[in-house]
Amino acid sequence: MTSLPEEVLHALCPMHAVLSPTGHIVQAGPTLHKLSRRRLENARFLEVFEVYRPRAVTDMAGLRAAQGRKLHLRLRDGVRTALKGLVVGTGDGGAVVNLSFGIAVVDAVRDYALTSTDFAPTDLAIEMLYLVEAKSAAMDASRSLNTRLQGAMVAAEERAFTDTLTGLRNRRALDTVLDRIARQGRAYALMHLDLDFFKAVNDTHGHAAGDHVLRHAARIMLEESRKDDTVARVGGDEFVIVFANLTRMPRIAEIAGRMIERIERPIPWGTAECRISASIGIAISEGEGLQPPDIMDRADTALYASKRAGRAQFRFYDTDIAGPPAPLRKME
Repeated sequence: MTSLPEEVLHALCPMHAVLSPTGHIVQAGPTLHKLSRRRLENARFLEVFEVYRPRAVTDMAGLRAAQGRKLHLRLRDGVRTALKGLVVGTGDGGAVVNLSFGIAVVDAVRDYALTSTDFAPTDLAIEMLYLVEAKSAAMDASRSLNTRLQGAMVAAEERAFTDTLTGLRNRRALDTVLDRIARQGRAYALMHLDLDFFKAVNDTHGHAAGDHVLRHAARIMLEESRKDDTVARVGGDEFVIVFANLTRMPRIAEIAGRMIERIERPIPWGTAECRISASIGIAISEGEGLQPPDIMDRADTALYASKRAGRAQFRFYDTDIAGPPAPLRKME
């Protein structure tokens, strides 16, 4: 299945699974065993894990076809902790899937009684957990002094919905907004934006420059959107913008094009310049009765179409993108 010895994979990727061409788990990392209540070897990977994004992954062929894309998974049994995954196909028709907890690592440590030995030596999860605990302790101390003040309660709620680096809404706030819009039956457009070449900024100029670039891009998105729109940071360099009651494609295309043009301008950093771009996928809810997860999935599909087409551009979701390969159309 793989040229790497089992002990090497266990040490470097304790949450990996090696799959046979039929989709059965041939080998699994020690942390993955700790998560599952059932024996993993010889079990079908997709019977143990549910892939909920992209939704097209329902069999081994679909899993291999998703190579290079970020998978969103959860266990079908027990604690349904959200997981992130990446699949790499092997020459014999099988695959290797490597999983991680992402931002759910705090819950996972509690739910599965994980320790530092359950993570790869290079994984920053343990350091992050120490920071989270320190921050949590500081916030708890602060809240204990203000429990009788209504203002402190409002401020705490605001923090829970805010990304601390950029000041944008976070994933929790985004889910709340989408649920409210869906209940109200309002039409909306959803834009999924991913910064291109952001990793090169961190690698070349350091993380302080990366943070500066993220705040700069966030400011552009706020300036190009309306006051009642929702701009959220949902990942390291991923953003989602919800345009309530705006479904006119020419207007949305104008906004997307202007965002890309502004984000591509050089960003001063000391004596240097940081250069990034943006790829955008757009989905519209009007007239189809789709739920927010469906719209998110469509925008995600359109985003990957933009990246495949060369990045630094945008795509609207349509059946050409979702179905078999066909010429991609950029909205002018």
